[in-house]
Amino acid sequence: MSILNVENLTHGFGDRAIFNNVSFRLLKGEHIGLIGANGEGKSTFMNIITGKLQPDEGKIEWAKNVRVGYLDQHTVLEKGMTIRDVLSSAFNFLYEMEAQMNEICDKMGEADEEQLNIYMEELGTIQDLLTMHDFYMIDSKVEEVGRALGLTEIGLDKDVTDLSGGQRTKVLLGKLLLEKPDILLLDEPTNYLDMEHIEWLKRYLNDYENAFILISHDIPFLNSVINLIYHMDNQELNRYVGDYDKFMEVYEMKKAQLEAAYNKQQKEIADLKDFVARNKARVATRNMAMSRQKKLDKMDVIELAGEKPKPEFHFKEARTPSRYIFQTTDLVIGYDEPLSKPLNLEMERGQKIVLTGSNGIGKTTLLKSILGLIKPLEGKVEQGDYLHIGYFEQEMDQSVETTCIEEIWKEFPSFSQYEVRSALAKCGLTTKHIESKVKVLSGGEQAKVRLCKLINRETNILLLDEPTNHLDVDAKEELKRALIEYKGSILMVCHEPEFFEGLATDVWDCTKWTTRLW
Repeated sequence: MSILNVENLTHGFGDRAIFNNVSFRLLKGEHIGLIGANGEGKSTFMNIITGKLQPDEGKIEWAKNVRVGYLDQHTVLEKGMTIRDVLSSAFNFLYEMEAQMNEICDKMGEADEEQLNIYMEELGTIQDLLTMHDFYMIDSKVEEVGRALGLTEIGLDKDVTDLSGGQRTKVLLGKLLLEKPDILLLDEPTNYLDMEHIEWLKRYLNDYENAFILISHDIPFLNSVINLIYHMDNQELNRYVGDYDKFMEVYEMKKAQLEAAYNKQQKEIADLKDFVARNKARVATRNMAMSRQKKLDKMDVIELAGEKPKPEFHFKEARTPSRYIFQTTDLVIGYDEPLSKPLNLEMERGQKIVLTGSNGIGKTTLLKSILGLIKPLEGKVEQGDYLHIGYFEQEMDQSVETTCIEEIWKEFPSFSQYEVRSALAKCGLTTKHIESKVKVLSGGEQAKVRLCKLINRETNILLLDEPTNHLDVDAKEELKRALIEYKGSILMVCHEPEFFEGLATDVWDCTKWTTRLW
């Protein structure tokens, strides 16, 4: 049975086309991976099918009474709401039924016998629905999901606006799972999630009976939960049965076949054109030349899709720093309350250290404390000499109004326009991206703009906070290569073992020093 039908979808932003006449059908129980390079329109597609965005053309049709749950990275959580409030809001439709039931009870005191019977019937129906949806067990369900996602450790009464990126994702994910929708739409759900909770989500999705559409650049995760791939590329959407590895096998084969057919046809076109040019003027061969010209005119010319610009990252290196990059003495990190025991850490020149551990235990806070962006609650950080630090933050300020060109120019005012454009192009951004405002770009494209700033500054120590979030497969591979090649030191927060394998010289498990685990 079809849950969702998308027919002849066409959409673009300004003169940049995203989809051209795309059709899509979702069936009950399908577990779909929606893949494609950064900026191909995956999140735009989600926004269109959920009604957040109106397409230029096309028809989107959901089956009747289908409840859709959408995990959107950009959902705004209101100040004053606790984690418990957000999780409980999954049951708002039941609370509304309860309010309706209370209204009926108030009216029953003044009702005549006939009206009373109608009210009693309505009351019975609502009570049955509340019981069926486990209304009287909401608190225990909220506690159960809170425990599974590690939210009870943070405290269910904590204000949601005080949460880290990963904690926020967990709250939104928890609410979504409590809603038990008929279809889950998940946009990069593993961003900011630690390994333990990625494993939990993997188990949950494998047992999930309903359909889901998942956008993810985390290939091992994707492979473990999906059975269909939809590939978004060059304004088209193509379906492949199987996991990502199977898709790559078929895709590469199709690409090779198309290239062979293209080369064969190009040779035929060149031969025909040559014959026409040589024979059209001679009376004896004019008819043959005209017949070949007709063949040329009728030919369905094969076109190869333009190759996507692949990013190239080469970090500029500054002079050699002193032996120690930093040393901490009884450092206690935190904001209003301590996030760590007293820390005595040191990092030497040439080390490439990865920080791992659950969300919210202070990995980002440690990076900022070492940088001097946050004052320690106790103790001190001593930075080495001759440090040239490059810092990659988790997220970009979404209120910026600048274009990509202006962002880079602001950072490197001496660059010519050619140098700015060339620097952005090397990071895998096309002309249309380069001239767009940063805030309209996808998460992956925004990350490439920030990486562009980083690689064009001379550094000898990189502090990277979840640099792989949002990046597509090609960009991730190139970033890993560049970081392995980098002669400087690296301190990086990362939750993808396959990314830092072969790159890290040391892995620090931050759960050993945090005060956040109870």
